[in-house]
Amino acid sequence: MAAGKTYEPIATNTLSSSAATVTFSSISGSYTDLVLISTAKLVSGTAGMQLQFNGDTGSNYSNTFLYGDGSTGGSVGNTNATSINFHYGAYLDSTNWAVQISQIMNYSNATTRKTVLNRDGSAPTGTDLIVGLWRNTSAINQVVVKLGNANSFASGSTFTLYGIAAA
Repeated sequence: MAAGKTYEPIATNTLSSSAATVTFSSISGSYTDLVLISTAKLVSGTAGMQLQFNGDTGSNYSNTFLYGDGSTGGSVGNTNATSINFHYGAYLDSTNWAVQISQIMNYSNATTRKTVLNRDGSAPTGTDLIVGLWRNTSAINQVVVKLGNANSFASGSTFTLYGIAAA
């Protein structure tokens, strides 16, 4: 019997000092999908995390958000965004560690647009489920994790990119 698909660590970045962005570059096209897992908090204030691919900062991304905080919930979407946005209702803050898991599907295929499923949450602010779309058919070879304002990830924040190997 063939083994199932497995997560293979590509790179981990644990911040030794604050940083506004985290970049994974020169990503091999030898996997079927990518998974990005982060545990992060901010230096100060609140902000939402964002993803951009291959240096594309244009209005080529779309997002659909489902969010809740235990007493209210909702959904919203946007198109022509400059990134895939996470943490719609569950913003990062400077006190609590938030966990985020992003599945970047079919990233190395050069004929389809790229879909991202993201789950994230922070104990005091809630949880989100986000579907993001990068409206580009290029294979992804760079992932930039950034914040939605002029803030920085705190020292100790960890970002790990995994490749899903086909069986």
